[in-house]
Amino acid sequence: MKTLLWGALPYIAVVLLVAGTVWRFRYDKFGWTTRSSQVYESKLLNVASPMFHYGILFVLVGHLMGLFVPESWTDGIGLDEHTYHLLSLYGGTAAGALAVLGILMLLVRRRTNAPVFRATTANDKVMYVFLLAAIVLGMWAKLANSTVSAGYDYRQTIAPWVRSLFTLQPDIDRMAGVPVLYQIHALVGLALIALVPFTRLIHMFSAPVQYLFRPYVVYRSRAEGQLGPRPDRRGWEESKL
Repeated sequence: MKTLLWGALPYIAVVLLVAGTVWRFRYDKFGWTTRSSQVYESKLLNVASPMFHYGILFVLVGHLMGLFVPESWTDGIGLDEHTYHLLSLYGGTAAGALAVLGILMLLVRRRTNAPVFRATTANDKVMYVFLLAAIVLGMWAKLANSTVSAGYDYRQTIAPWVRSLFTLQPDIDRMAGVPVLYQIHALVGLALIALVPFTRLIHMFSAPVQYLFRPYVVYRSRAEGQLGPRPDRRGWEESKL
């Protein structure tokens, strides 16, 4: 069981992520979207969506730093373990709370707005369950195994295990003594990774980078009844259109 959970399951999740993303790109390009429901309701969405996206972005940055930046590196720049612990405890909790609050507001919006609720698919419901569970379990694990003075040092166990996966030599023994809440959080996180290609979370791979380099869209007014191109005029002359 230990080998299955910490040696095989991570690779299964990654295979599903890659294969599912490729399949979605080839056969469901028009479905590669957030399926925005802003047309049905925008007031609550304009508050909840930024809260969730900023919160989840900070959560992601915190995970990347905690899992992929070795403790020796942070010690080398003068960030001792206690300072890192406080940063992780307060910063991570604040980011997680912001993301959770944003998700809850989005759920209330979907449940109380009839058109938005009708546009909610079964995949959306599964996505919200796993996304909310992953964030809440991470916060719960951190708070349950921490005090202000000290906390569980996952950079000695979970982080080396994660990095060992990239060398194709998973160090499964690192996960043997990890607190149960952290283990459940990791398993739910792996399930969420596997679900990404099959939910609206796929849109995270569609950042419109080309918008930074595309030419400006120029809009010109046209006189009523005028056909053909607009007459040329000098840029500083007052428009009569």
